[in-house]
Amino acid sequence: MSQSFEIGPVHVGAGKLFLIAGPCVIESEKHVRFMAESIQRITSDLGIPYIFKASYDKANRTSVKSFRGPGLKEGTAILGRLAKDTGLPVLTDIHEPGHAEIAAESVDVLQIPAFLCRQTDLLVAAGKTGRAVNIKKGQFVAPWDMSHPVEKVRSTGNERVFLTERGASFGYNTLVVDYRSLPVMRRMAPVVFDGTHSVQQPSAANGVSGGQPEFIPLLAKAAVAAGVDGLFLEVHDDPASAKSDGANALRLDLLKPLLETLLAIHEAAK
Repeated sequence: MSQSFEIGPVHVGAGKLFLIAGPCVIESEKHVRFMAESIQRITSDLGIPYIFKASYDKANRTSVKSFRGPGLKEGTAILGRLAKDTGLPVLTDIHEPGHAEIAAESVDVLQIPAFLCRQTDLLVAAGKTGRAVNIKKGQFVAPWDMSHPVEKVRSTGNERVFLTERGASFGYNTLVVDYRSLPVMRRMAPVVFDGTHSVQQPSAANGVSGGQPEFIPLLAKAAVAAGVDGLFLEVHDDPASAKSDGANALRLDLLKPLLETLLAIHEAAK
């Protein structure tokens, strides 16, 4: 596996399980602060290094009518204030090369969405900022082919790159996780498992993605047993009212017991 690196107080690939979690999209500044502080209390109690995540723009929503977020300027300002006030490292997606430098002024990790994981200009722009880069494996990409996106980021001299597994396309409106992908990709870079997008059912609900959140714990436990470096979970206090990806989000009140189980599995697996 490639060498470890740090994102603030979080050591990626150093043998200690870390968490990336938060709502899919910024619904309001009040809500992201509530979510960040609530999850921070849980992770502090359990001793899990934590990176907060939320998107300022969901540019890949199924329907043109879907909520996308506050946009680049307002959204990155909200995330910047959150990072300053909580001390948490913060992650957000970028969809265009021109957004990389602007977002990098406010956040610690730039995430490349799965649908865009082969976009050379986007990967290079993210790498050039010097921020850590999380590349989500495309639903259509074989795990061994993720070496190419990793190399595109590293071509800028930026070695702080990691990969996230989020399921592969399997028929219509269905994803499946092949756990063989985890050790394959871990030879390239540290690997995170996304337990919430892996249970997503893309575009299954008449222009809105559905999901099977009851399987989040099962998939996450298997991933930790397989030896991932971190977990990615979209978490919401009220998934039924979430403005994006509520159907596959983990309820906030279920987070702590799940993390307790995952920590036990992680210790046993070591």
